[in-house]
Amino acid sequence: MMLLQALTDSTLAAPVADTGLSVIDLLGKGGIVMIPLGLLFVATLFIIIERYMGIGSNGKIDSQFVDNVKDFIQQGNLKSAESSCRNQRNAAGRIFERAIGRIGYPIKDIETSIETASQIEIQRMEGNLGYLGVIAGIAPMLGFVGTISGIIRIFYDISVSNDFNISTIASGMYEKMITSGSGLIIGLLAYAGYHLLNMKIDRFALRIQMAASDFLDVLQKPVSSK
Repeated sequence: MMLLQALTDSTLAAPVADTGLSVIDLLGKGGIVMIPLGLLFVATLFIIIERYMGIGSNGKIDSQFVDNVKDFIQQGNLKSAESSCRNQRNAAGRIFERAIGRIGYPIKDIETSIETASQIEIQRMEGNLGYLGVIAGIAPMLGFVGTISGIIRIFYDISVSNDFNISTIASGMYEKMITSGSGLIIGLLAYAGYHLLNMKIDRFALRIQMAASDFLDVLQKPVSSK
């Protein structure tokens, strides 16, 4: 009974070790490779957010706007049609404004003008997206560099201490696993962002093509009297 009491007292008196690690501490164990990986992560988030907002605001195509432009064209009111395009302040407005400015030329010339303006606007929307593709390739490679660095550290610590145990290899394993995981996560984020944003641009291209087709059909109809 006295032995059981002594064991209980010693258990209660022993301090409980806090083995938890915060996310910052855990990432810090990844070594110096985590610095460029952190910069790539920030750049990835910035590009995705900036392009998402830019494509969203610039790629809007208001059906009411397209209908109004077609009505103005049908009535022969080109000034009102151009004014409506300028008020849009987005890609669709600039494309149709340029097309309206070509009215009077052959339909083929107007169609070419629309295609050229559309390509320019799409390239503007794709601005900086190429960097996401680069990051998607670089980040996992940097994680692999961290893996090699961690393995080197493991063998170096073993050679210095001449002791092969878990505490000797722990720091190298931390660096190896954290950098590899971080590189893969950043690469996947950049890869997904690149393709999702490109899908958003493709949807805009399809909608502007459909609207341009309706616009060209209106130009080939006889102008109604005011």
